Amino acid sequence: MGPKHPVCVPKASGDSLRMSNVAVLVVEDEAMILLDLESALEEAGFDVVGVASASAAIAAFDKEPDRFKALLSDIRLGPGPSGWEVARHVRQANPTIPVVYVSGDSAGQWGAEGVPNSIMIAKPFFIPQIITAISTLLNDQTPTAPAA
Repeated sequence: MGPKHPVCVPKASGDSLRMSNVAVLVVEDEAMILLDLESALEEAGFDVVGVASASAAIAAFDKEPDRFKALLSDIRLGPGPSGWEVARHVRQANPTIPVVYVSGDSAGQWGAEGVPNSIMIAKPFFIPQIITAISTLLNDQTPTAPAA
């Protein structure tokens, strides 16, 4: 099932509108890829917190769980927990948070290891694929009524 309706997110520049209420936790152990993802998501208007390990991602999420509206994670993150485990941890606290995985070699395990209603993008990828995937999952969320 492909994207229903990708969204264009406003670019961040000067006083223009920012998606500052849409914080994305990005987990990638390869420094250059992490930098590219952070830059592209910030340019697309997202508030980004980038970390290089699963344990750092879990710590950042646990510190401010309500801040994050989406997770973008590599799978193989070196020693320690994997991206699969990060996503399961995040989903325990927020069962509907959008999850996008990126991986060079773990896509075949997505059906068994990935959380429901997530997206897997194989490396190498194009940045617009990432932005479209996150935007699509955010758009597919059911809005909740404000507390009375």
